[in-house]
Amino acid sequence: MIEILIQSMLIGYSGAVMPGSLLTYTLDQSIKSGVKAGLMVSIGHSLLELLLVTLIFFGLGQALSSTPAQILIGVLGGIVLIYLGASMIKESFTGKINIDLSMAPTTKNSNMIMGGALISAANPYFTVWWAAVGLGLIMNAYNAFGFVGVILFYLGHITADFSWYLFISWLVSKTRAFISLKFYKVLIILLGLCLLGFGAGFLWNSGQLLLQYLP
Repeated sequence: MIEILIQSMLIGYSGAVMPGSLLTYTLDQSIKSGVKAGLMVSIGHSLLELLLVTLIFFGLGQALSSTPAQILIGVLGGIVLIYLGASMIKESFTGKINIDLSMAPTTKNSNMIMGGALISAANPYFTVWWAAVGLGLIMNAYNAFGFVGVILFYLGHITADFSWYLFISWLVSKTRAFISLKFYKVLIILLGLCLLGFGAGFLWNSGQLLLQYLP
């Protein structure tokens, strides 16, 4: 059983450490809310993964990886990321952010949990990975140890997610005191631009898939 747990953790780390929209969102929230951002974002992310594991296990993996599903997820996800990125940039220019956490508006835990789930769901590659690669891993775990194997696989995977994003938010919270307000605003703008780029990329890829799908 330990093999499944370790394998799942290693695979989880390989995905978690890659730059992407969820990491960008975690960095932004960590600057604003400190180390708790990593925990809240990870909870939202892991709840979505629990839903996907359940759906895939009960045979919906093929539907989730279909071209229409990829197009729909890509379009909706692109819109969400562009909105979030634009909001971050707007806040930087309008002075609604503050490097002093005692003065800055705090983000509700529930909002960060929802954000973690939405940012993850907004990425069509996330769903496709689970429907394609995740399906095989889930079935291997089930064939080896039944439902216990699936549970171990899920626990190993989210352990990687929680530990990585908690580390990132802890690191940001420890170095935040050395960041000037000007640098802070520039950083938020850059992170917002990253989300805009991810969103535009998702929309572009969805458009390409749509052109290929249409007769």
